[in-house]
Amino acid sequence: MLPWTVLGLALSLRVARSGAERGPPASAPQGDLLFLLDSSASVSHYEFSQVREFLGRLAALLPLGPGALRASLVHVGSRPHTEFPFGQHSSGSAIQDAIRAAAQRMGDTNTGLALAYAKEQLFAKAAGARPGVPKVLVWVTDGGSSDPVGPPMQELKDLGVTVFVVSTGRGNLLELSAAASAPAEKHLHFVDVDDLHIITQALRGSILDAMWPQQLRASEVTSSGFRLAWPPLLTADSGYYLLELAPSAKPGTARRQHLPGNATGWAWAGLDPDTDYDVALVPESNVRLLRPQHLRVRTLPEETGPERIVISHARPRSLRVSWAPALGPAAALGYHVQVGPLRGGAAQLVEVPAGRNSTTLQGLAPGTAYLVTVTAAFRSGRERALSAKACTPDGERSRAPRPQSPGAGGREP
Repeated sequence: MLPWTVLGLALSLRVARSGAERGPPASAPQGDLLFLLDSSASVSHYEFSQVREFLGRLAALLPLGPGALRASLVHVGSRPHTEFPFGQHSSGSAIQDAIRAAAQRMGDTNTGLALAYAKEQLFAKAAGARPGVPKVLVWVTDGGSSDPVGPPMQELKDLGVTVFVVSTGRGNLLELSAAASAPAEKHLHFVDVDDLHIITQALRGSILDAMWPQQLRASEVTSSGFRLAWPPLLTADSGYYLLELAPSAKPGTARRQHLPGNATGWAWAGLDPDTDYDVALVPESNVRLLRPQHLRVRTLPEETGPERIVISHARPRSLRVSWAPALGPAAALGYHVQVGPLRGGAAQLVEVPAGRNSTTLQGLAPGTAYLVTVTAAFRSGRERALSAKACTPDGERSRAPRPQSPGAGGREP
């Protein structure tokens, strides 16, 4: 019997080896990963090469290939440019080679335009994107952009894209925190270009968490809602989902939502702040019995903006602005103070860090009415603003010398 045992073992090993060669197992994470690389002239050639090497090392650590993760690389420049679409490379090593061979495009830093383009790529079958799989965007930037980033980035997040931002040491913390998925401390990395290797393992783990929801989970939690994600338990033909949501203290006030079998996520909105909610995902399958999944999620405390703006120390060319700060668990990350003439003209913006609730605005014009707006920025990416009018007093007017009369001590010519 021993020869047959040895033969059976050899056959088993051959079958196992051939199965491994066919690709990752069915349990491997699946998703579309888009690298958005700042390739503009604002990035030095050295920085670009370091970032390119970093993305190559990151790709080496991910399960890339058929039936698992697919990757695409898009350049930020004057116009967005696709280095390679999702379906072009079928192995991790090929993707690494393609990343390291990418050439810098130069031009302006039109990140907003590239984000709108990235949205099309992430959801377009022509670009190799797959329906019903998680979508992740990794944006590597030096911190600047020539066009607005906020609106197109929010559109991506509204569609369920998880956004990671890697800034090479420059850029506005508040703006980049708003661009990254919540919570910002998990999705935003500030790191010097020579130290990018420090975050490689952490970023890999976060990407896999976003790509491979083992069970029902919540993300993008704010004071008024959150987003749910779950693995593909059904198909469009095998059943549907019943999603239930109820405040933990009032289980009788449940909200229900029916979703098709190919759904893998849903966003709840219009919820109460600082409240526990019980979520139940019930897969109704016509093929096999699947157990419901349960989750409890607590919304964030309400994000209250600045209150009671006070204008003081008004001078012809300056004035002081103070406000009641946003306190408590939802304290602001910082404040934007914008001032501009009521009758039109250039406005100026002052950044005020968290913990301060006043600033002095300089360089104003005498005798001018201004609109002052104080905006609080929060970790969730949301903002709350309050405005007030202010007026600088007239300045000292120069006086022309008076001509002296003959009888006032002068001598008539």
